[in-house]
Parts: sequence; structure tokens; C-alpha cells
Amino acid sequence: MLRRAFLSLFAVVALLAPTAAESSPALVFEPYNGTVFYAEDPDVLWFPASLTKMMTAYVAFHALRNGEVKPDTPAIVTKRALQEPPTKLGLPVGTSMPLETAIRVIIVKSANDVAMMVAETVGGSEEAFVARMNEAAKRLGMTSTHFANPHGLPNEEQYTTARDLARLARALIIEFPEYADIFAMTTVSVGKRELRTHNGLLRTFSGADGMKTGFICDSGFNIVVSATRDGRKLVAVVLGEPSTRVRNIRAAQLLENGFKRYFWKSLFGTSLNGLAIPADREDEPAHLRAVICGPRPKTRQSEVRPEFFQLEAPVTELAELPALPFPVN
Repeated sequence: MLRRAFLSLFAVVALLAPTAAESSPALVFEPYNGTVFYAEDPDVLWFPASLTKMMTAYVAFHALRNGEVKPDTPAIVTKRALQEPPTKLGLPVGTSMPLETAIRVIIVKSANDVAMMVAETVGGSEEAFVARMNEAAKRLGMTSTHFANPHGLPNEEQYTTARDLARLARALIIEFPEYADIFAMTTVSVGKRELRTHNGLLRTFSGADGMKTGFICDSGFNIVVSATRDGRKLVAVVLGEPSTRVRNIRAAQLLENGFKRYFWKSLFGTSLNGLAIPADREDEPAHLRAVICGPRPKTRQSEVRPEFFQLEAPVTELAELPALPFPVN
């Protein structure tokens, strides 16, 4: 499984021709009935990185619905929150923002300090909030997922799979349609600052309307993205790509193919629960740090990474990728 992930980082052509070589985990499904249109290694353990914040938002939405907190409940910057590494807002200790604004910030900007603020506001402490995250994962049937923090920064005890992330995305879409606009936002304002999303497909892919991106060195570039065309909705999960552009190209291609084959796949596709679980699955997540960031990355920051590729063609086209900037063995 780990070998398969490494192959995807170097044999980039495989992203546009999946049958020619092996690729990293991916899954495309219809969220309302759970029909899977395409799946590749859906049960390989993976670090979720900032896709974790989808669960942070899910737990916060439940707290709002249950009346434990309100949209205008102050989410306060604590010393612990301020200590989180980038991506972050870095507001002074003691300042605050409405909880609903904080949720928007963690989805749009993926700010790690704000994720901690949400956790402490809703759960009272990080530890109590993480316990809620794991309870929610168990309730949703995310049997291969465990959370250790609310933001997704590196932690060996924080892992998931493409199938489990699909279950989480489905729950967000079905249970909380009133918050769909948060996942579709391309900018969010905090004071005089306007923060832009890391999800470029919201601007470039026709019909894209959510959800979240994630990156740490060990995970590579991850995305869960939804799109709606002609009243039909699909969600793609792509994990472990070498850059945002390659990740976006693959997700866009999978969604395009799904929409083109929607009728037949909706009739004959299997369900999320119906996918076979491999007997030879590795018992720990893939570690891509040395390949993605080099042997000694200087920081633990997430979501910020120089691009490996420059691509001019729109991601909705199955364009050829440029040559790699380094020799390939």
C-alpha cells in the first residue's frame, strides 16, 4: 500500500490515466444514497491533515443544534490556541470572534489556532472535544478513523480512510444542509482581513460547491470536494497527491467522469458499506514526509506548501501534465 502511494508521487501521468499505473486513495460517490461510482484503495489508512476540520465542524454543528452554544457565542483566543503553528490567524490572546465565524474560518482558511478555539468553546477543553469527535466517528460508522486533535496537525494517533471521509462528508451534507454555504465559501472576512480558501476547485470546476482541503508532509495533498450539475450531486475524495494542482486535476477528472456516467453508475454502483475491505491492509498510515517535504522539514505548518508544478490548462480539461522538474527513476 505504501509503495502504491509513492508510485503516485512520481508517476504523475497515472493521475490522468488511472489504468496505466497505480495511484493514491480516491473515491467518488453520490451522497444521498451512498452509491459509489469509483473507488481505489478506499480503506488504506491515511493522515487526514486539515480534512480533520470537517469533523470539528460536524461536532460544532451538533452543539449548535442542541443549544449548547449559539452562533454568536464568543470563541476566545487562548494561550494554547495561539501556540498552534500555521496556517493560523494569530490574533492576540483574549480576543474573540463569534463561533459561527470561527467555523467559517476553519473551513475556508483552515486556521489551526481557530480550530482550537472552536474545540475549547464547544467542548470546554481540547481533550473533551476530541472525545466528542471520536464518539461521532463511531456513530457514523467510521471504523478506521481516530482523532487526536481538532485541526489535523501531525499526530501518529490521527488517521482515517477515503471511505470514512466519504461517510463524514455524507453526514455533513445530509444532516446539516443549512450550513452548506460554509463549505462553498471562497472568502471569509475577519475584521479588515479577507481570507481566501485553499480549495481552488470552487473557482475553476463547473458546479463545485464544497468542501475541504488538507495538507501535512506525511499525508501529501488531500481534498474532499462536492459538485452539483443538473440537480445531481457527487463528492470526490482524493488523498496523497504531490501538489495542489495535481490533486485538483485528479479530483476534477474523477467528478467529470462521474457526471458523464451518472445514469449507469447510479443503477449499478455499489454502496459505501458494500465495498470489499482488503485483507492485506497496512496497520499504519502511509508516511510521505521524505518525498513531499524532504527529510527534515523545518515546521509543522499545514496547508502551506510550494508548488511542484505549474499548470496553465483549466482543471476541467484532461490536459497533459508538464514535465517533472527533477529526473525520475
